[in-house]
Amino acid sequence: MPRFFVDKSDILADKKIVIGGEDAKHISLSLRARVGERLVACDGQGTDYDCEISDITKNEVTLSVLEEKKSDAEPDVEVTLYQALVKSDKFDFIVQKCTELGVSRIVPVVTDRCVSKPDDASLEKKLLRWNKIAKEAAMQSGRGRVPAVENAVSFGEAIDRLKVSDCGFVCYEANPHIPINEIYEKCGEKGKIKNISFLIGPEGGISEKEAGSAIANDVFLASLGPRILRAETAPLCVMSSLMLLSGNMI
Repeated sequence: MPRFFVDKSDILADKKIVIGGEDAKHISLSLRARVGERLVACDGQGTDYDCEISDITKNEVTLSVLEEKKSDAEPDVEVTLYQALVKSDKFDFIVQKCTELGVSRIVPVVTDRCVSKPDDASLEKKLLRWNKIAKEAAMQSGRGRVPAVENAVSFGEAIDRLKVSDCGFVCYEANPHIPINEIYEKCGEKGKIKNISFLIGPEGGISEKEAGSAIANDVFLASLGPRILRAETAPLCVMSSLMLLSGNMI
């Protein structure tokens, strides 16, 4: 069934949900939906509502809630991607694909070797676009929540957050480094790791100074194997690995 995200405030006490704006136009004009047809509304926090259309215009769609249930598409582990800013539309791609794979949030990071360093005004516009991409990808992939793309942080701020995660690591192509599966095992027993955070560098990778900073803060340096992956490929590789290791891809 078609799937749409709604705000908690859209869910009324009488088990009615009102959808407006572009989503209402999409339902009425693009999908050509009619009264009596079914769709799924999601509150973006992991709860799905199986609904029936009770009234519809091109500007507003009213739904009657038939059943409320926990989304079965959400991983049982929180994964935060700290992604260095990259050139062109690569960040768009990363947001879209990592949302499909189950990421919980994405935080842009400014690192030493970032070629893309937009000013505050440009970054604000990019954040709006990235969050829209995340919402569309979450709808398409049947997610129960929309990952937030948050404000950019420095490498140092990212490291401070990584070291307090249940399992935090930085991907680094030079020695010393540890395979992701070994890092996961070192972090704790399977099922007890509730949040994972990892950092991917820009096109040129992280600098030796940044790698040293990670080590000094007891943050693991992770290996992605013998091949050098592009900045937009690495986060997908890590997300897939983490979903498999945590039992969320079987």
